[in-house]
Amino acid sequence: MSTSTYTVIGMTCGHCVNSVTDEVAQVPGVSDIDVDLPTGGLTVTSEVPVDDAAVRAAVEEAGYQLAAK
Repeated sequence: MSTSTYTVIGMTCGHCVNSVTDEVAQVPGVSDIDVDLPTGGLTVTSEVPVDDAAVRAAVEEAGYQLAAK
């Protein structure tokens, strides 16, 4: 198992969390997603390391941005 953490910028409500979760869930290999609204934390669990660019693209598709690591 691999776990990657990110910070999402711009989420303000539960709908935001659902949008990010739905988009990131489509990234190949992702098995679990945890989004913390107050901190913007996004934790992605996968069988193999996920492609950061794919996660970034999914978050942007949902209408938000990832903070630079």
